[in-house]
Amino acid sequence: MDHSGHGMTMDLPPFTLGRGMEFGGDPFFLVGSLLALVLYGWAVARLRRRGDAWPVGRTVAWVIGVLTVALVMCTQLNDYGMVMFSVHMVQHMVISMLSPILLLLGAPVTLALRALPAAGRGRKGPRELLVALLHSRYMRIISHPAFTIPLFIASLYALYFSPIFDFLMGSRVGHIAMMVHFLAVGLAFFWPIMGVDPGPHRPGYVMRMLELFAGMPFHAFFGIALMMGTEPMVATYLHPPASLGIDPLSDQMAAGGIAWAFSEIPSVVVLIALVYQWYRSEARQSQRADRAADRNGDQDLADYNAYLASLNARGR
Repeated sequence: MDHSGHGMTMDLPPFTLGRGMEFGGDPFFLVGSLLALVLYGWAVARLRRRGDAWPVGRTVAWVIGVLTVALVMCTQLNDYGMVMFSVHMVQHMVISMLSPILLLLGAPVTLALRALPAAGRGRKGPRELLVALLHSRYMRIISHPAFTIPLFIASLYALYFSPIFDFLMGSRVGHIAMMVHFLAVGLAFFWPIMGVDPGPHRPGYVMRMLELFAGMPFHAFFGIALMMGTEPMVATYLHPPASLGIDPLSDQMAAGGIAWAFSEIPSVVVLIALVYQWYRSEARQSQRADRAADRNGDQDLADYNAYLASLNARGR
């Protein structure tokens, strides 16, 4: 028996972590993950060939980010996620709240700007088009918190508590589109907060933290709503295969617990990254001030002392 035209059997054996980690899943995300690794590796290699350095930490973050996407979409977790709400919620949380943070820490836009060749005077190539996109009105809109925060929240409530979710889960194309949407929303939400790549909206560090905390609690509320439900709330998971041996309401409560608990993980990761970036920013500013003082021989301090002396002379 097939699941809503997905072409996969519903008679899956009871879920275990080992079965979930078996290779399988969606070829769309498999090809996309391989392509993301190859293109990033090509760009880093291009920088290295011309003698430019690229931080190893950014490469590691990108690779782990891509692997987290592949983990939930290119294994049997994807098949189990079609019939188990709890497994689907693991996919959703990882691909929308963990993978985007790691991918953004990889600074792919910065890498592309450094690796892509300039097209030449009067011409437009990929690098020039990317710069134009970063400075476009469209990018200013989708990176503004007035857009990203409501979108981040609506992706939960408007999707799961409406017939849209069941419609998308009814076809393979709809399922892929939904997962791509989760990833895109996560990238849009965390991009201005992380602040690694250049962008039109770059608030101060305190404001970034406020933007982070403005969106995170809604995931916890969503999880609590699922856990407190007295009946299954999503039609897709109303009748799980008998071979799984699960109760739909218990599975929904587990999904809610995952959504509630997982909301803390990205908050901690992003806060650590922001504090580190803040520290690095302050250190760079201090170094620039020291270099400026070395160049002018502490002329600023001498001028200030002279100014104080003149005030003292006037007072006499």
